[in-house]
Amino acid sequence: MGCNRNCGLVAGAVIGAVLAVFGGILMPVGDMLIEKTIKKEVVLEEGTIAFKNWVKTGTDVYRQFWIFDVQNPDEVTVNSSKIKVKQRGPYTYRVRYLAKENITQDPETHTVSFLQPNGAIFEPSLSVGTEDDTFTILNLAVAAAPQLYPNTFMQGILNSFIKKSKSSMFQNRTLKELLWGYTDPFLNLVPYPITTTIGVFYPYNNTADGIYKVFNGKDDISKVAIIDTYKGRKSIYAVFAAEINLKGIPVYRFILPSFAFASPFQNPDNHCFCTEKIVSKNCTLYGVLDIGKCKEGKPVYISLPHFLHGSPELAEPIESLSPNEEEHSTYLDVEPITGFTLRFAKRLQVNMLVKPAKKIEALKNLKHNYIVPILWLNETGTIGDEKAEMFRNQVTGKINLLGLVEIVLLSVGVVMFIAFMISYCACRSKRVN
Repeated sequence: MGCNRNCGLVAGAVIGAVLAVFGGILMPVGDMLIEKTIKKEVVLEEGTIAFKNWVKTGTDVYRQFWIFDVQNPDEVTVNSSKIKVKQRGPYTYRVRYLAKENITQDPETHTVSFLQPNGAIFEPSLSVGTEDDTFTILNLAVAAAPQLYPNTFMQGILNSFIKKSKSSMFQNRTLKELLWGYTDPFLNLVPYPITTTIGVFYPYNNTADGIYKVFNGKDDISKVAIIDTYKGRKSIYAVFAAEINLKGIPVYRFILPSFAFASPFQNPDNHCFCTEKIVSKNCTLYGVLDIGKCKEGKPVYISLPHFLHGSPELAEPIESLSPNEEEHSTYLDVEPITGFTLRFAKRLQVNMLVKPAKKIEALKNLKHNYIVPILWLNETGTIGDEKAEMFRNQVTGKINLLGLVEIVLLSVGVVMFIAFMISYCACRSKRVN
């Protein structure tokens, strides 16, 4: 009878040990099997689920605009006063709904390049007004004239066209005109061949953005869909901020750091964005990047909305700006196992430099330079409820279930082993006594 009891206790301990060992083995093996299955489907190559959803995204992507409506144009033009702005928006468009084009795989670098066709559909239900809403904004053509033609003789000639067209430092434009283009009356009078249609995003519809080059994840799943280069140049990077929950899915939040808009003095990688020593205060001004080289020399600057993380002198001549980290920062929410971006918000502000110009009457009373905010945008997309549920079932759910099985087997096995061994030792002790 004692032998049977001891044998049973030993057998129980052995079973417990086996369960614990099996649970321990299941952890790396199970994780490896799931990772292999997921990796097969999330790489960006023909035939995978990820590739099908990547070529033409099933998630609605929206671009919201807030326009800086100038409240005191005459005061600024005559007295060089602070510019009082009133933010109006959002005005929302659906974008990135067209399938990617010219998709080319590069097996050596594990990247895929493509063009993203541009298109924008106005969404009245998600907007505060219509495309015909009117704003008082900086006159883009007049403001650019001193930068494009610094010669005073040329400015004198341009001034005659500006006066004849009755143009001034500011103008009234509809939302549609400001964003997508209008025929400028001043430029329309210039007697030599130039582009007379201008707008913040002109041309846009029926054009393509790129070339983008992103990692396909073939060699490293964590890099899937991350931009390597844009138009042949390295992309702006993001840094880890926090781990959060998105519709029941654990994700890592990455944010665009303030360092990305730092001055070349602080961040040498930004040296190519410092082209104007006076405006940039010898390249010490931070919070804005001069992208004039990409805009045919026009004095266009980008920043975070409301000059978030910018030098104090940027906002000093502008009234009613209220930078806010939560509303104005850029972020990505990335699922760490697949590397998929499940939510993002890209927020940028478009600004234009305007300088005093003695030979241009519309600008002759200005006493200093202004970097004038025109608008800011928020391009955003979030995984839908249906796709989030599918993701939870096919990825997160399986991983959680495997993790639960691993923990249960390991825990039960350890408890059984310890319990039966204690009982066995106790019985042996009684027999000895």
